[in-house]
Amino acid sequence: MIPSAFIDDLLARTDIVEIIESRVTLKKTGQNYSGLCPFHQEKSPSFSVSQDKQFYYCFGCQATGSALTFLMEFERLDFISSVEALAARLGLSVPDDRQRQSSEESQRRKSVLLQLEKAADFYRVQLRSHGQRAKAVDYLKNRGLSGPIARDFGLGFAPPGWDNLLKALALSDEDVSFMIDAGLLIDQPEEKKRYDRFRDRIIFPIRDLRGRTIAFGGRIIGDGKPKYLNSPETTVFHKGRELYGLYEARKSQAKLDRILVVEGYMDVVALAQHEIHFAVATLGTATTIEHVERLFRQVSEIIFCFDGDLAGRNAAWKALLIVLPLLSDGRSAKFLFLPDGEDPDSLVRSEGSEGFVKRLQQADTFVDWFFRKIQQDLVSKNTDIDTISGKAALSKLAMSYLNNMQEGVFRHLMIDELALKTGLDKERLQAVTAKYAAPAMDPQPVAEPGLADHREISESVDLALALLVLQPDLALEFNSSEYEILLGRSQDNLLAQIALRISSDGLTNPGQIMSLFSDKHQQRQIRQAFDYKPILGASQLRDEFVGLIQQKLKQQQNETKKLRIEGLLNKNPSELTASERQLVRQSFPTPES
Repeated sequence: MIPSAFIDDLLARTDIVEIIESRVTLKKTGQNYSGLCPFHQEKSPSFSVSQDKQFYYCFGCQATGSALTFLMEFERLDFISSVEALAARLGLSVPDDRQRQSSEESQRRKSVLLQLEKAADFYRVQLRSHGQRAKAVDYLKNRGLSGPIARDFGLGFAPPGWDNLLKALALSDEDVSFMIDAGLLIDQPEEKKRYDRFRDRIIFPIRDLRGRTIAFGGRIIGDGKPKYLNSPETTVFHKGRELYGLYEARKSQAKLDRILVVEGYMDVVALAQHEIHFAVATLGTATTIEHVERLFRQVSEIIFCFDGDLAGRNAAWKALLIVLPLLSDGRSAKFLFLPDGEDPDSLVRSEGSEGFVKRLQQADTFVDWFFRKIQQDLVSKNTDIDTISGKAALSKLAMSYLNNMQEGVFRHLMIDELALKTGLDKERLQAVTAKYAAPAMDPQPVAEPGLADHREISESVDLALALLVLQPDLALEFNSSEYEILLGRSQDNLLAQIALRISSDGLTNPGQIMSLFSDKHQQRQIRQAFDYKPILGASQLRDEFVGLIQQKLKQQQNETKKLRIEGLLNKNPSELTASERQLVRQSFPTPES
């Protein structure tokens, strides 16, 4: 409720070490300060305070935050009292218009939601009464959809023309402003143009868990581009968090026990038409941590549905890496791969609900898909997993992933499965687990930074990760889609996860980043990044980070190309298309005579 600019200025002018040192005994250790954590009982110091980065972090209980957070936790003060205490030290007055500002923001949000509801009503009316509605109605009927299903999902029609919605809803300049904020209009002030975002499209309202319309998806009628168009990010709509059809799925059943994640709006609606009411779709993005966390709050089992081709399997592996650290006892994930050329919409229409449900029952379990994928990766590198060295490689690769899982029965069952596949007894495999697990998190004194320190840390931590933790706003140098590509690389998965969370949640300091990850291995990586001291000046860090990420993306591109070529080489030459043959020839050029 207090203006964020005032809080930013307050924290910038406050020395966190002065605040904490008057309450906790601190000792300088390298570039940071350490002491016994005031928030839990301990015998060796695990509480670290960074004067440069102005935040604290406990490697024992994961307490973290700024000087403001410390006062709230240590002194048991509420937020406003903590702000007032810091302000009093600096002789500042807390702005007294905070309630007015909060009220204005809340009212604007309500106005945006109101415009979205009006737009949803407008599109539904057009589907029923517009003069050109026939092509939209025919399209939906040809896809096998009934009137009741169209009603349940609130389907609509955006008629051809540039300003149908604008003319219908924009009764004042204020309405226009709210419609722009809602993503309903495209505003080009330099060209003095404003026009409807959705034109000549089937409209799919996107609703939050309360049933409020927060955005739209539109499918073109005919062969235009793009085929699907989504609302942009707004104050009420965040693509990386929302799921199409989740509201409808919850409404259809008193209690959901599983959810099927598919790719498109039409897949969700077509499955519902065939009495499969537990499908949702991501909104033009890959599956995110926020998606999975939200789904596991609703159900205990998630089934991911992908194409059976190489791209689909790569996407499935990325989803597995996202879900891996979130799995725990009582939670499960499965992976359904569809036949070539099929999607859930076409498959359920040809096989019916009974046939599709049978496929769901035969979907790969998390365990099956995980071990099959890493075994395939080793075999593709000419590793014989039946040999002693091959089993050792399998153990090392598997444990590098399994150490990211939460402690519990499910993790131990995964290790049991690995023991079965490698022939190691439980005691030996526990030794392997200890070898590849992160060491204890007791903090060690950090040497004064210098060139030798830079080299030592550079060898043990990804430099791009270190720069990102040091300066989180570097994440904004690349699009989310580019970081999603890096999720599939085990060595870059943590970097990509952090960058995506910075972009989606607006994280601004290392403490916020560190608080997101409870896994010991990930915490160790982040802590090493936190302790990194760059040689380069601040003005050069951005160029360094950009170069490192571009290099990683190039490596991933090469790895993907290699997998594609390997797949082509395994096919019958007569089955290859002309472009596929050309790709193979380019990869294996004929020597000049």
